Amino acid sequence: MRIFDILHILAAQQIIKGEHLANELNVSTRTIRTDLKELAALLSEHGATIKSLKGAGYKLEIWDEQRFNHLLKKLKEQEIIVPEQTSSSPEARINYIIRKLLLTKAYVKLDDLAETLYVSRYTLQSDLKDMRKILAAYGLSLENRPHNGIKIKGSEAKLRYCISDYLFGKRDEIGDRRISTLPMIPDEDMELIREIILERIELNQIELSDIALNNLMIHIAIACKRIRDGNYVSYYPSELKKIEAQKEFNVASEIVHDLEQQMGHSFPVAEIAYIAVHLLGVRTIVTAHMNEEDIKTIIDQDIYDLTVEILDQIEQQLKMDIRSDKELLVGLCLHLKPLINRHKYGMNSRNPMLDKIKAHYPLAFEAGIIAAEIIKLRLGIQIEENEIGYMAIHIGGALERKKMEGKPKRTIIVCASGLGSAKLLYYKLQSIFGSRLEIVGITGLYKLKQMSLDTIDFVISTIPLSEPLSVPLIHVNTFLDGSDIHKLESTLSEAKLPAVQYVRKKMVFLQQKFDSKLKVLEFLSQKIQAADLVNGPLLESVIEREAVSPTAFGNLVAIPHPMEPLAHSTFWAICTLQKAIDWDGKPVQFVCMLCIQRRKTEDLQNMYNIMLGFLNNENLVQRLIRCKTYTEFVQTLYHHNE
Repeated sequence: MRIFDILHILAAQQIIKGEHLANELNVSTRTIRTDLKELAALLSEHGATIKSLKGAGYKLEIWDEQRFNHLLKKLKEQEIIVPEQTSSSPEARINYIIRKLLLTKAYVKLDDLAETLYVSRYTLQSDLKDMRKILAAYGLSLENRPHNGIKIKGSEAKLRYCISDYLFGKRDEIGDRRISTLPMIPDEDMELIREIILERIELNQIELSDIALNNLMIHIAIACKRIRDGNYVSYYPSELKKIEAQKEFNVASEIVHDLEQQMGHSFPVAEIAYIAVHLLGVRTIVTAHMNEEDIKTIIDQDIYDLTVEILDQIEQQLKMDIRSDKELLVGLCLHLKPLINRHKYGMNSRNPMLDKIKAHYPLAFEAGIIAAEIIKLRLGIQIEENEIGYMAIHIGGALERKKMEGKPKRTIIVCASGLGSAKLLYYKLQSIFGSRLEIVGITGLYKLKQMSLDTIDFVISTIPLSEPLSVPLIHVNTFLDGSDIHKLESTLSEAKLPAVQYVRKKMVFLQQKFDSKLKVLEFLSQKIQAADLVNGPLLESVIEREAVSPTAFGNLVAIPHPMEPLAHSTFWAICTLQKAIDWDGKPVQFVCMLCIQRRKTEDLQNMYNIMLGFLNNENLVQRLIRCKTYTEFVQTLYHHNE
């Protein structure tokens, strides 16, 4: 990071000329002057300044050692100026430019940006086209003033939402209090804001999740910084009156009173309303013992009716058998009200768990998309993928409860190495699977042949058996490794058939040379349509689904699929690539296009369990990517869980 380098050079030398800095860092003197202005603005907030000595050069003057050292520490920990290898990726360049513009009060010249990023002005202009689309999603625009440069323009509230994503969004780990990546907000201020929020929500009996608490901290911190710089939010008088009538406005007033006492800021009434809006968007209620009648007393009838319709549609389209889950009904009802408030006031909602939700609960995420479509249809609200992820958490919880409510599978252990080893395996199985698995006995191989297996679902054996049994046999190690646990988990989830049941020889395309996501989708869609395996506009529906939320979930894997079932039977169309491609910010080399039967009767959760069983296996995916023939591919897939 060049500004970091300049700071170190200044700290190490008494006085240095601009020409010497330019030569040492291999940039022009004009770039050095621009960098020094930016560095001076940064240092002014952290106990130091850069003094220009006429004819001599530049000198670093420190007037608050503690604050200056705190800045040095933060610079080492976080990429707050220029990330490494920024020039190599359009996404990285755009991310840097947005961050720079949000941190800089003045206009920024394109020539300076091009020189800093080591790209041509033509490349930069191309990046700015994509950047305008990103900013438009926040309700912001890019102003280009001749001879001055570019600057982000828009309402103060919209600017703050963008700041929260681009300057705070990289550090979302729950429990990590060092969430500030904005250098102008000291950690001690963040800690003070946290303490004030915690005290006030406890006094007012408001329950917040850790994520909601972090989001509220971030937005209040941004508000403090922007107010300090003379930037204020505004509301129409009629809108302000509505916010002031909410209970959350009183809580926000208490928070502001404490902030004014502790930090010396003065908050106008519109800024109190701004905090109240965030409370309206994150407030939750403890729901431990609520039933359907209780929920109707605190939730508007239209919210309740909307939730019921969502659950009906999820059941109709995905047949997940969770419609009667009362906890899901209550949870979604309570979730929808703040969600609608967030949309009403244009609030963004970061979801640090999004990738994990998509990877581990894909069926729940698809149910979340159905919920988003119903909300869009009924309320005209476009729900983005972070919000869909939060709804999927509630649905995933219902799926886990359903799994727990099922009757336990009955098994018997066959072990040849003695009772001690058998007991070790017994207790290990109990600790992992609990009430889901009923172990009815332990026996040796010779006794197994004399036993009736009519009431047994499957046999677990530490030794291979040569003769077939009347029930499935699962061969495991005494000490249960990861693959053993996966085999048992699949059996308990009734995923008894191997993944190859969904693979068709004519729909497996290995070692392809496509260089873009769209080309892969076009290729697979054309092959599927040509084979007359679907009924409907497949490619259009797949692209529509990708627009809602990209289907790449990590491990070089993407699972594109249409918005609605179009296939005559359920199958996977698979394409592996010689080189990974960019799939909306994630590298992808294994594409599995999922086609679901139109009038399906099979258990989709079971199918997803099978799919995740191998797509989450990093070693297996690598081996499948290397396969060059269909036979090799199928054998690798078939034998991976043996």
